[in-house]
Amino acid sequence: MEDNTADMDDTDRALLAALRRDARLPLAELAKRLGRSRATLRARIERMQTDGTIRGFTVLTGEGDRAPVRSLMMLGIEGAGTARIVHRLRGLAQVEAVHSTNGKWDLIVELDARTLEELDRTLTEIRELPGITSSETNLLLSTRRALPSP
Repeated sequence: MEDNTADMDDTDRALLAALRRDARLPLAELAKRLGRSRATLRARIERMQTDGTIRGFTVLTGEGDRAPVRSLMMLGIEGAGTARIVHRLRGLAQVEAVHSTNGKWDLIVELDARTLEELDRTLTEIRELPGITSSETNLLLSTRRALPSP
């Protein structure tokens, strides 16, 4: 399948991220959140379905549906570009969450990818964002949940 993510603009990325979080959002709500018309978003969704960027809509049922390649990416940012970078990150379909933090790293990004190749493309795209000065990525191998309190 052809990779169409290079042809996407910020609106496409934000639309994909919103649909990824809740594909059942009404078009009117998506338009309100993204500041675009319903007709524009409908056309973009149809285009992404046609070109294979969106291959379908699904129901997520819990941890078992998580992408097989999960990672944490720590980012160092120069200057006052954090808000702009967070905005760009939230538009990437592979970004599950963005956390601000203290210490060595400015942001921690949770990433979910279907393949290592997809993760590699995403890491490259993030590293190339203006204002990113350093990064470190760790793959999540397994997750152990804390036991519930008695």
